Amino acid sequence: MRTRLLPLLIVLMAAVLLALGIPLGVITAGVEQQKVVVDRIDDAARFASLAQFVTARPSAASRAKTPEEDERLATLRAELTRYYGLYGIRAGVFYRDHTPMAAAPEDLPVPTDGEGAQAFSEALAGRRSHDPHQVWPWDDTGRIPVASPVIRDGDVVAVVVTDSPTGQMRARILHGWLLIAAGEAAALLVAIGAAFRLTGWVLRPVRVLDTASHDIATGRMNARVAATAGPPELRRLARSFNEMADHVEEVLEQQRAFVADASHQLRNPLAALLLRIELLALELPDGNEEIASVRTEGKRLARVLDDLLGLALAEHTAADLQLTDVAALTAERVDSWRPLADDKGVRLAYEGHPAVTGWADPVALSSALDAVVDNALKFTPAGEPVTVAVAADGAYVRITVADRGPGLAEDELARIGDRFWRSGRHQNVSGSGLGLSIARALLAAGGATIAYAPHPPHGLEVTVSVPRSAP
Repeated sequence: MRTRLLPLLIVLMAAVLLALGIPLGVITAGVEQQKVVVDRIDDAARFASLAQFVTARPSAASRAKTPEEDERLATLRAELTRYYGLYGIRAGVFYRDHTPMAAAPEDLPVPTDGEGAQAFSEALAGRRSHDPHQVWPWDDTGRIPVASPVIRDGDVVAVVVTDSPTGQMRARILHGWLLIAAGEAAALLVAIGAAFRLTGWVLRPVRVLDTASHDIATGRMNARVAATAGPPELRRLARSFNEMADHVEEVLEQQRAFVADASHQLRNPLAALLLRIELLALELPDGNEEIASVRTEGKRLARVLDDLLGLALAEHTAADLQLTDVAALTAERVDSWRPLADDKGVRLAYEGHPAVTGWADPVALSSALDAVVDNALKFTPAGEPVTVAVAADGAYVRITVADRGPGLAEDELARIGDRFWRSGRHQNVSGSGLGLSIARALLAAGGATIAYAPHPPHGLEVTVSVPRSAP
């Protein structure tokens, strides 16, 4: 959930920062250009104040700076030349008929098109030229023209024109943008950190609830949630979850206690009943079919009660996990069952590594393996093999028990391990239908699993997976 929530928050925060940063960048560029325009207007006004005292039009000789050159005109030309040499800004003063009064460089033409011509026309009308269009950092050909009128006796007699390069201004704009970008990046990093903390604070109770739910689903009924963190709604949910888990655990405990007590209490009357059946059989002729049938059903009922008690204990007892040599334990259980396999004519064999360790309850794992091997021997006909193999597979130790019995259909594989379930084709085979249920309960308490699959061409393959690392 965090991986889905975080991108959404980050995208929203990035959109907000962009919505703030883009206008700020535009404003920064406008402020920098406005500073340049104001400076050029001030410079043009100063040149206009010098030009308004130049009364005569210069001759060709005077433009060549002859000794007869008017002193004021010489002062204006000197100012324009120093200005151009110092700042690299072209500037000139032109009469109304576009004749140059003074210019630097001397060949500076009167702007005839674009914003320069418009500024010149506005200055001729006695107005300050309007602000030029915005120059951006990537506009390396852009220039800023500014024109100011030269007024004498209330009339516009000339126009001062400045044509400024924009390299330094564009560099300052770019520098300002970089500072804004750095600030936005820092703000985004802070926002991402805050989003991590916020989502962690909100989702931590959800993760704890998920973990506790998984623990309860896998049999650890004592799992609970500490309702001390997160939003108030999630804390109430945690308290409700704990109350529900307490109620479920209490109900399950009552069910286990009932099954165990019922199984235990029925054993004594059943034992007395079987004893009376045996005494009654002494009074009947040998080979009586009815008494043999009653004796068989009584023994079957006793076996069912024993399995019910074993299932109740398996579901109730906590696992004593420890580092176990799974291979050695499996080989030992195979050796224990080999006499029975030899008696039935089944070839029981062990394959795999001599030593593979995993975390398990040795007693519970032994009981589960006994149930699985017993089931395999029960359904494997004489002359067929039953193979028990142990191998390390990543994070698990796999114990595989493969037989050559009749096997199960696909729909039957989904039901195997259910309590009291037996295939309709195997009703004549002795058993209570609780052996694999007990094995699953024993394994689940220690974090192990059991799975079933067909064993081609016929038979059943049971795989017990034991974790190799401590839970």
